[in-house]
Amino acid sequence: MATTTHTILSLRDGAARAILAADLSEKTALAQEVAGRWHERRLSLRSPLDTLAPLRPGRPAKPELVPPTQVMRRSLNSRRGRIALLHSIAHIELNAIDLALDIVARFAAAPMPQSFFDGWMQVAFEEAKHFNLVRQRLHAMDADYGDMPAHDGLWQAAHDTRNDLTARLAVVPLILEARGLDVTPSLLAKMRAIGDHESAAVLEVIYEDEKKHVAIGAKWFRFICAREGKDPAETFRLLVRANFRGGLKPPFNDLARAAAGLTPTFYRALSSQNMS
Repeated sequence: MATTTHTILSLRDGAARAILAADLSEKTALAQEVAGRWHERRLSLRSPLDTLAPLRPGRPAKPELVPPTQVMRRSLNSRRGRIALLHSIAHIELNAIDLALDIVARFAAAPMPQSFFDGWMQVAFEEAKHFNLVRQRLHAMDADYGDMPAHDGLWQAAHDTRNDLTARLAVVPLILEARGLDVTPSLLAKMRAIGDHESAAVLEVIYEDEKKHVAIGAKWFRFICAREGKDPAETFRLLVRANFRGGLKPPFNDLARAAAGLTPTFYRALSSQNMS
């Protein structure tokens, strides 16, 4: 891919351009390039001529986006079932790239420390790594991202919280990313049990990075709550009820969540088992 260095005006500009990229190799490369340049302090945070955060990310023609009920069920007992699972994970990781970039691009003028943007560009870099790892595994199985339908619900979280940074932190890292901490260990065990150690190795990388991503979200959520004199667990529950549809699905990986700063007082009352 040709270098994009000369076109990136600032961190906000680079993040927005990466969100808009419809070519997925370009998107992942640009996300990682912008992250690298930011961490090397070769970019300013904003400039007057920046591309601003778009309402929707750039996407290729495939996969077809359908309601969640039309996405193929993912039994791991067949090769096609494993491909379907990996395809769904690739779709989640692709959206995670854009969600991390959107926090940076959309809230670049928010009164937050520079280390806030350091954290989210680390997340964007690692989500791009995850997408490429899953896509490489799909290629090894003679498949690719786009071969199967996918659902469009993940970006809705960005749209619904586009005007509220605290709500964005509550919903994206502390619900969507935290869900990965709950479900990935059992997927890992199943992949190993059927002998698909290559896919398991990819899931292991994702799981270890997800712990850090939830911790980054919890750190900054607590930071804003402390600055505003609010109780973080109570604030989380209020924001989730206002911005997230339905209850949170157990079982919860309480140990991994707590290690990331997300203790049960945050989410137990929001469990779908405790909501009518």
